[in-house]
Amino acid sequence: MQKSLTIATRKSPLALWQAYHVRDRLQAMHPGLTVELLEMTTQGDERLDVSLQKIGGKGVFVKELETALYDGRADLAVHSLKDVPMELPEGLELCCLTARETPFDAVVTRDGLLPWASFDAIPEGAHLGTSSLRRMAQIRALRPDIKLSPVRGNLGTRLRKLDSGEFDGLVLAAAGLHRLDMTHRIAFETAPEDVLPACGQGILGIEIRTSDEETRECVMPLQDTEGARAGRCERALNRHLNGGCQVPIAAYAVHESSDTLWLRALVGSPDGTLVLRAEARGSTRDADDLGEGVADDLLAQGAADILAAVYGR
Repeated sequence: MQKSLTIATRKSPLALWQAYHVRDRLQAMHPGLTVELLEMTTQGDERLDVSLQKIGGKGVFVKELETALYDGRADLAVHSLKDVPMELPEGLELCCLTARETPFDAVVTRDGLLPWASFDAIPEGAHLGTSSLRRMAQIRALRPDIKLSPVRGNLGTRLRKLDSGEFDGLVLAAAGLHRLDMTHRIAFETAPEDVLPACGQGILGIEIRTSDEETRECVMPLQDTEGARAGRCERALNRHLNGGCQVPIAAYAVHESSDTLWLRALVGSPDGTLVLRAEARGSTRDADDLGEGVADDLLAQGAADILAAVYGR
């Protein structure tokens, strides 16, 4: 067993929480193991004035970490699974997916503003900030009167923009607020019937070099069976759609029983005028096949045309 490991991580508070969480669990499972953090700044962290879509999608948050894996400065990288591109560079793999924190989105209101209890309670014409085309498509379909604007930056930066008066509210991944002990800022969490989450939302993915069997042996005890099945099912759907992390694709797989997965998914136009939905149930042993089957249903409805318009093809 290895005596030391290095985790590549972004420097944002949430990324550091995730890396420290993995470090602490690894050291608890492997007495005598030393785990250090290699803190890095990515292109996605630096270029806050440009939309993610223009600089390569959310993959810009992982490229520098993957370089550190390639050159040996790090043994593993910890990612929010929803930020990881569908195709990984040759020689790297997501070997381990963790238990899922809440997969849903959260609506946060400006400090001093009376919190809303639901989408129905949001005043007409309210101004919300979100970085996600997936959220924009679904919220516009649900409440076309709400004004939506993009907002970039880590969680603290976004909340400061909110409280300074730039927005009436934000729509964020609830998992980050839970992990940073900021649940007091949540007005309400979205229901999947209103807003389906991003593929892999709430799950952490651990990336390693494919050839590094010692690191694989160390981290695999962190794998969660249900989280791994759900995450791989949702990513199989996204991959089959030729999608990515910054496209209006949503998917949510849940275990209905020990051997049955229920997958709901959608593809929507960013303006909310067209939202295609599909769902199916399948065996937990065939999670990838379930994801691909639901993706085929969406493609048969015309999902490829929506995604081509988003990509500008």
